[in-house]
Amino acid sequence: MMNALAVIDKFYPRNDELRQLLLNHSWKVATHALRCAAAHPELSVDRALVVRGSLLHDIGIFATNAPSIHCHGTEHYLKHGFIGAQLLRTLGMEAEARICERHTGAGLTPDFLPESLEEKLVCYADKFYSKSRPDQTFTFEQIHAALLRFGADGAARFTQWHEIFSM
Repeated sequence: MMNALAVIDKFYPRNDELRQLLLNHSWKVATHALRCAAAHPELSVDRALVVRGSLLHDIGIFATNAPSIHCHGTEHYLKHGFIGAQLLRTLGMEAEARICERHTGAGLTPDFLPESLEEKLVCYADKFYSKSRPDQTFTFEQIHAALLRFGADGAARFTQWHEIFSM
């Protein structure tokens, strides 16, 4: 199995602006998820998988229309997740592929809801950071309100995860 940075190297040139955006966002997600895992040792989270999943959850953004990174439409969210999952599966990274395809919007579609603890944790941590506003960290209240636009189910899931993972 390739490590996460080697996978990123495979699809993103070294001096690419999109690579920098991906890495900046993904490291924030990984750090947040690891802090949550450290605050809850009773959960026995697979931390190595959480790091790989956090670093790779948005790997598919290079294959989507680059300007759409700055919009928050459901189609973009689903597209980059599915593309990334396909790429990771070709590399034999099934657990990371599941994180990639299931991290969007606290579960935008019922068929692709996060199931494992690690999938839920990466999805949860991801909501605090945006690629379109890389210097901003969102609050629980801001995230909850944004998720309500997609329906009460996603907001309720996020609230449940907040009760499990918050520090």
